[in-house]
Amino acid sequence: MKASTFVYPWDVNGDPEAPARIAALGVEQVTLAAAYHSTRALTPRHPRHRIVTAEHAAVLYPADDCWAGRELRPYAAGAWAPGDAFGEAATALAGAGLEVHTWVVLAHNSRLGAEHPGTSVVNAYGDRYPWAPCIAQPATRAYLIDLAAEAAVRPGASGTELESLGWYGLEHLHAHDKTGGVGLGEAGQYLMALCFCPSCREGYGRHGLDADELAAAVRTALEPVWQGAPSDGGWAGIEKLLGETLANTTRAYRDETARSLQEQAVAAVRAAAHDGFQVLLHADPVSYHVGANPGVDPAHILSVADGVVVPCAGGTGTLTPFARQDREGAVVAANFPVVSGMGGSPATLAPDAAEARRLGATELRLYHAGLASDDDLERVRSALAGL
Repeated sequence: MKASTFVYPWDVNGDPEAPARIAALGVEQVTLAAAYHSTRALTPRHPRHRIVTAEHAAVLYPADDCWAGRELRPYAAGAWAPGDAFGEAATALAGAGLEVHTWVVLAHNSRLGAEHPGTSVVNAYGDRYPWAPCIAQPATRAYLIDLAAEAAVRPGASGTELESLGWYGLEHLHAHDKTGGVGLGEAGQYLMALCFCPSCREGYGRHGLDADELAAAVRTALEPVWQGAPSDGGWAGIEKLLGETLANTTRAYRDETARSLQEQAVAAVRAAAHDGFQVLLHADPVSYHVGANPGVDPAHILSVADGVVVPCAGGTGTLTPFARQDREGAVVAANFPVVSGMGGSPATLAPDAAEARRLGATELRLYHAGLASDDDLERVRSALAGL
């Protein structure tokens, strides 16, 4: 199975040993960040630093002049990724014999929400989620589509992986996050992800819903959850809280909105790319799920993109809905965390990968070579050598 590991430019730039060390893991490819959200990251082997603080979402290369004069445009990185950080790292990694694909984070941008509050998802209580751009808004969609095309098709890249190309919700690892006091469950998370910005209010109206009445219904449905009642999992739990008609109508609107964005973004990337450029989406097989791996309809997304990168931290069952589509040539990449300190399990990577292959995975993704300890990397090397 072809394997790729995620890498940040700051893992490579300034560390001349990094490309060979990554290649020695046994991976054929790296998925290198080209547009990324704010983060604080370890660099446990870098000769110049141990912690990198990316203060805001940014592109890690010089943005094109086409953004001049536009209200919504990508932010340049600061000292954590100066100049063409992506290009510098891509050149070094290619020199070690590694194929380079871009890693592009899209609808997840706290600075955008802070500077342009109107772009954010707004829940049924009127609270904004500044980390979550609403993908129903025309200006935001145009920004995301153009960013996808520019950040994906960087010189030296032969493919891309588009993350957060869909709805984002409440669940988000924010600085000093203190939102876990009430167990919302899957149903509560869905209700807290429903957006009530002006564009979404209009969208609900097109589907025959009154936005004010829907928001009131959401608040009423959540009241027992705030009081400690269990929030049942799965779609049946959402229908139980909100009622079948409201639940299914909101889902139809949100699915339609996400699908059209995904279609347009992939088309824009293809238009900007050379022949043979691979386009993958980070995706969850349950369409109402939100976040970095937004929910999709497996049959639809595999008719649009070349494949998917599927989170397997909670098990490999997420692969099956994509694999059963049996679409010739489609990539179904199983994404395994391999950083022990972040809950990954490099020690079980070999059997996990074997199970993923049995369930239809065609490739592996390993999160994340730059963050892992030496011991974790040695376990990855051993596992990949045995596959």
